[in-house]
Amino acid sequence: MANTPSTPQMGTHDGVPSESLTTSDEAPRSRFCGFRDFLDITDATVTTSRFGRFFHLSGTGHPNEIAGSTFFREIRAGLTTFATMAYIIAVNASLLSQTGGTCFCDLEDRQACDNIDSYVTCKEEVRRDLITATAAVSGLASFMFGLLTNLPVAIAPGMGLNAYFTFQASHPIPIVVGYNASGPISYRMALTAVFVEGLIFVFLALTGMRQWLVKLIPATLKTATGVGIGFFLTEIGLSYSAGIGAITGGWTATPLALGGCPQELIDPASGMCSSGQMTSAKLWVGVFCGGIVTAFLMAFRVKYALIIGIAIVSVLSWPRNTAMTYFPHTSEGDDRFEFFKQIVVWHPIQRTLNQLDWTFEGDSKQFALALFTFLYVDIIDATATLYSMVRFCGVVNPRDGDFPRSTIAYCTDAAFISVSALFGSSPVTAFIESGAGIAEGGRTGLTAIVTGLCFIVSIFFAPIFASVPPGATGCTLVLVGCMMIRQVTQINWRYIGDVLPSFVVMTFIPFSYSVAYGLIAGVFIYAVLNGLIGIVVFVSGGYLEPREYDLKEYWTWKGSGRAPWFVRAIRHHRRGTLADEDAHQSSSDGIDGGFPMVHDHHDSIGRSGGSSRKEGIAISEPPVSPTPPGRWIG
Repeated sequence: MANTPSTPQMGTHDGVPSESLTTSDEAPRSRFCGFRDFLDITDATVTTSRFGRFFHLSGTGHPNEIAGSTFFREIRAGLTTFATMAYIIAVNASLLSQTGGTCFCDLEDRQACDNIDSYVTCKEEVRRDLITATAAVSGLASFMFGLLTNLPVAIAPGMGLNAYFTFQASHPIPIVVGYNASGPISYRMALTAVFVEGLIFVFLALTGMRQWLVKLIPATLKTATGVGIGFFLTEIGLSYSAGIGAITGGWTATPLALGGCPQELIDPASGMCSSGQMTSAKLWVGVFCGGIVTAFLMAFRVKYALIIGIAIVSVLSWPRNTAMTYFPHTSEGDDRFEFFKQIVVWHPIQRTLNQLDWTFEGDSKQFALALFTFLYVDIIDATATLYSMVRFCGVVNPRDGDFPRSTIAYCTDAAFISVSALFGSSPVTAFIESGAGIAEGGRTGLTAIVTGLCFIVSIFFAPIFASVPPGATGCTLVLVGCMMIRQVTQINWRYIGDVLPSFVVMTFIPFSYSVAYGLIAGVFIYAVLNGLIGIVVFVSGGYLEPREYDLKEYWTWKGSGRAPWFVRAIRHHRRGTLADEDAHQSSSDGIDGGFPMVHDHHDSIGRSGGSSRKEGIAISEPPVSPTPPGRWIG
């Protein structure tokens, strides 16, 4: 094969310094009849092209190029993210269809509506519509998010929010649609609330309030949120609904219990396995093929390790008449199998597209309550998740806790909340499963674009992607959770005022099954505990001071970094030019404008640019608040 001229150094490839992924006489890599060389040359050519420069891939000469990022690596990461998220196509459709959608039933007992054949048929049509809608909105949102922000974060309808949308009517204060429209507002009205919520989010992002909210959260709590999401992913991966089924709810006996029994042996009254714990074939196939095999491949740095594990478990679960089949001989299993056999299908959206209700018929107070609930849950959940994913890929600026194109990121996320309502779906959000793609090496928006394209393709191959069983992705989520909790060492463990709130966040996120509730609980404990301590210190004139008080992490209500643009515009009129204001802000961010520069030697998943001006900044360190004279950052 002809020699290929080597290209400039591209950083590292799988942790080992290497030249650009081309071949040369000095390092022959011909394998499989030259196929490997062909892939390497293709990868290097695309990576260093104008296309690669647009995404800041390594070796393009872009001032902010991302070391180690290559075209094929981003594709691999995007495929991995999609593989871990594919379950949302079927699960979201299944959950939302329980509302009945636009189907009509005037029975007082809404449960009895399921005995009407025409209503059941209509609900099935709604479910098929929502399969198409979920894939379409996830594809469009992820594609545009990656294109506009260059961040490896995928967007899709959130699991917690679709549960709110559907089942919160069983809450003591019902607020949304409910099973078979048993709630106080209709399906159409709920979609209108979601649409308005998205518009409000766009306003908050444009004014900088969403970014400012992130900056106001203490750095130790933001780090704890990432750890809590890691535990949350682990819990999801171990559950029956989206994992291998190793744990189950203990109901009144214990809050959590060992599972692992076949699903038919779970007692519906207690939620526990009546017998046969840890005997499920699906569990052990998931553990060995999806977990141990994947980890073994990862140990040897085998590319596509996560995808290989998911594919093996999926293929093993497709044959019928086996203990681990995803298509048992039940009514549900038969429906899955009939859908699976179609392989390629196009189902146009007929019953859920553009079903917003602007008449506001019924109780307007319930509409306002639903809007407020979606708003406060989503703004905390989506913002915290997006920030944690961006921080996981190492792009957060340690100076001010912000990340590149944050306004565009928050606006794109918000805009597609409204778009999801037009498709008939619950709100979209940044998916924590994006961590799987980041762990696979995704560092740019190309990862999200590939994930989006996969969702768009899945519109036609929905029978295949909707048939990836939960057990196939369960151990992948556990492995990603394992990688995410590594940042637990960066929490300030030396002062109780930082330790306890951080611990509450880390534990409450998985136990409450909500990122929003976990962060709310942590912020509440942080405010009360440190508020009481601050009052005692202030009243005593500093005489009464807790032990290790000097080791606490500094926090100020003013936040860190630059204020939102409208605040700076107001200051511009009061103090002079906007440039003078920015210069003043920059010089006041720390002592003499400086910040501690810390190398992170043990974190290999960070995302850093190729320019020397970024050297010395720990890309995975938590954001550092401005340090007043005489105070050391704990």
